[in-house]
Amino acid sequence: MLPVLSGRQNQVPDARSIVVRGRGQRSLYSSSVDEFLRTEDTTVVGQLTYFHGFDTNSEQAEAWASEIRMLKEQLQDLRHGHIFLEFLIPRMGRRADAVIVLDGFIFVIEFKVGAGHFESKDLEQTFGYALDLKYFHKSSHNLPIVPVLVATLAPNTSVNITWDPETIAAPIKSNGNNLHSILTMIPAQAEAKTLVAAELWADGSYHPSPTIVQAAQALYAGHDVKDITRSEADEAGLAETSEYVQSIIHSARMSGDKCIAFVTGVPGAGKTLVGLNIATMTKASDTEHAVYLSGNGPLVTVIQEALARDESRRLGCTKAHSQRRAAAYVQNIHHFRDEYVRDTRPPVENVVIFDEAQRAWNREQTSKFMQTKKRLAGFDQSEPEFLISVMDRHDDWAVIVALVGGGQEINAGEAGLDGWIEALDRKHSNWKIYVAPEVEDPKSMGTPVDLAHYSSVNVEVSPTLHLRTSQRSFRSELISEGVHHLVHGDPDAAAEIFYRTHELFPIVVARDLTAAKTWIQNKRKPTESSGLLASSKAYRLLPEGIFVKNKIDPAVWFLNEPADVRSSHALELVGTEFDVQGLELDWTIVAWDIDYRWNGSHFEHWKFAGARWQQIRQNVDRDFLRNAYRVLLTRARQGMVIYLPYGSDDDHTRNTSWYTSNADYLDSAGLKTIS
Repeated sequence: MLPVLSGRQNQVPDARSIVVRGRGQRSLYSSSVDEFLRTEDTTVVGQLTYFHGFDTNSEQAEAWASEIRMLKEQLQDLRHGHIFLEFLIPRMGRRADAVIVLDGFIFVIEFKVGAGHFESKDLEQTFGYALDLKYFHKSSHNLPIVPVLVATLAPNTSVNITWDPETIAAPIKSNGNNLHSILTMIPAQAEAKTLVAAELWADGSYHPSPTIVQAAQALYAGHDVKDITRSEADEAGLAETSEYVQSIIHSARMSGDKCIAFVTGVPGAGKTLVGLNIATMTKASDTEHAVYLSGNGPLVTVIQEALARDESRRLGCTKAHSQRRAAAYVQNIHHFRDEYVRDTRPPVENVVIFDEAQRAWNREQTSKFMQTKKRLAGFDQSEPEFLISVMDRHDDWAVIVALVGGGQEINAGEAGLDGWIEALDRKHSNWKIYVAPEVEDPKSMGTPVDLAHYSSVNVEVSPTLHLRTSQRSFRSELISEGVHHLVHGDPDAAAEIFYRTHELFPIVVARDLTAAKTWIQNKRKPTESSGLLASSKAYRLLPEGIFVKNKIDPAVWFLNEPADVRSSHALELVGTEFDVQGLELDWTIVAWDIDYRWNGSHFEHWKFAGARWQQIRQNVDRDFLRNAYRVLLTRARQGMVIYLPYGSDDDHTRNTSWYTSNADYLDSAGLKTIS
């Protein structure tokens, strides 16, 4: 039971004063309540719309207008308070509708305009914002936080205030008409003796509370991340690489150096596992503690969800609590980036791990995004350059661990490993660079790096930084090499490898989707996973029932039980290269469309626009398409079917000869067709 506040007998611990430098920009709108009441509603809505950064529809603008009118009605005699609208939780990527700082209390208000009752999911969302602030916003660690859900058409409800031991109130239900009484009653019942400077409070940095980091450590200790990554990696190789990276971190701290270590490896070698191990090997109080960051949204979602489900099941706690514990060390790199665009201080961590580092944006893509979406005129850095500069803010030491998948750049504007080395060469030549010799090998990296081209950098080469699989798990290494030859148009070299692996890792071709699914279902054991995959540009698989534009929920698709038709096991919803990069399944069906088309001598690259196919001319876009198929064809751990439809000569976009040419190519690569 939470202790109930009754009069002045059960008081909230004193709120403590906050001393930090002011920077603003934590919210889309910030002002004293007095100024807010004197500002025209349209002016406030205009500011919210302008700073939102993305297209704002009329429904959102109307919702803001309704919230503003209600807040003005309820705040009339509370002019000494401060109000924030669309308040961003540091590095969590979530915004609370309104935060009111009043008499030493933090009120987090979530509006559901037009809602006639209080949904449990909305109460969880509101309480979640309060938890985010308590756990991740340094200025909020010691302050009382009150979450309020406002459903504007709900009936009046009584207000009962209960507090947990960390001074977070249970969510309060309101239709907005009693918001004034809530805001005045709670400070009157439980005095917060120290007033809070609102702008200084808002400017508090990201800093996980000791309790949440310790909980994250315990969470990881009780869960085998190999269940998530399902890596084919050699554990001895993982340990050696992890220990070597740890030695780099320790040496950098002792000597005051700034270092970046690039960990490379074949698909399935365990790069993600190395990153998670490093992030959780140190104690919460250790100055070498690291945070794991990834720009791969589905990967972050799946890892956080898997860990949260596991802890919730084992300990009986709510999944929402467990998700926040997981978020203490597994985070989205874009939230990290956006936080330190706003905040010019160094991060709390001296060590950061960037997974899928090859997907960081180049200068053109980053500048365009920052200028158009974040309203940062004149921003002219690549994502690697900016992220390195953030860690370079540390006066003493810093380490970046970049996990790089070779030949896996799959989207426009991805900088690849070259983008990181170039950023170091141009602006940060004082950093020490650690790489494996394989970074210069086309087979290992797809697009190799010529280290001799960068004259300013200090490079130390170590084979320990490239993950190699052991003999007992040689399939991953050989299949990756075979796929390399297959997507580069060398069927003879691919056939030689597939002949050596067909007993342990079967790959077959199916011209019928039902036959492909039957083959997978016959191979898959009850505890094994499977899924249907296709290129994000495979638009003409739609007549076969494969709709690549449909967005899956990655956590549901990867983690739910086979009986759930939304899960990958059902072989109904398709995952694209963007959904599955960095993750693996035991058995896969890879649907191969004619976007990547064999013409008898080499591959052609096509995109479907409007009602017809158009040939891709730019080399970089051709590389992205080839890499997409490389990613899709290296997701399976035990075997796969490559599904090629027959097409139809009655459909000019699905000419049978195109599909037949691809089928002939796969046959020449030693892959047999099943009936």
